Amino acid sequence: MYEYWTRLKEQLDVIIEIQKDTIDRAIQMMGQSIISDKIIHTFGTGHSHMIGLELFARAGGLANVNAMLDSTVMTFEGARRSAEIERLSGMAQIIWDQHTVTEGDLMIVISNSGRNAMPIEMAQIAKSHGLTVIAITSVQQSRRYPSRHQSKLKLMEIADIVIDNCVPPGDGLVTIDDTLTGAASTISGAFIVNLLATEAMKIAADRGVNLPIYFSQNIDGFSNDELYTRYEGRVKHL
Repeated sequence: MYEYWTRLKEQLDVIIEIQKDTIDRAIQMMGQSIISDKIIHTFGTGHSHMIGLELFARAGGLANVNAMLDSTVMTFEGARRSAEIERLSGMAQIIWDQHTVTEGDLMIVISNSGRNAMPIEMAQIAKSHGLTVIAITSVQQSRRYPSRHQSKLKLMEIADIVIDNCVPPGDGLVTIDDTLTGAASTISGAFIVNLLATEAMKIAADRGVNLPIYFSQNIDGFSNDELYTRYEGRVKHL
């Protein structure tokens, strides 16, 4: 029927089939973060920031998530500008310093290419502060192209747990007139983080934890005020 639909379904199946053990490790880490009431930090630049945002402050989502959002690396201040800034060394430290991060927290860094300075340095900084780092990246694309960072490392070479989004180089699933299109990294990334979060919630619930989950603000009779108060000192953008 629709080529993009067919190929996307195949891709999501492959994500699970080729790395179930890795995904299970990430689920366990996230589950422990909920049990221990630690913060799950997310960071991505460009379109990758939307995957971190997918976990943040949404109905049915965990309240112990801190998305490290920064306008300098979002496309609404200029797509070309943000693309250049994510290649600059030192910017990750500036953003890191604006957030409350403690040892034992968890970091998820999302970068499809895994080759630019900001996601690489964010992972390095997080590890130096005692955080476990989960990377969501395209392993195939990352292997094909050199790092743009002075260390010559790529994100997948730094992270403790690497989850392959299984997106081919160029981030497309469909070829039309010899041109690759049909981006998949955002859907794949959103699928991965929601999978991790929901399975981690099950682990915490089985341990008797009262899950810190937001209610929809558009359903009457519920309030998130208690969760806002609980996390406003550790989650920047509440």
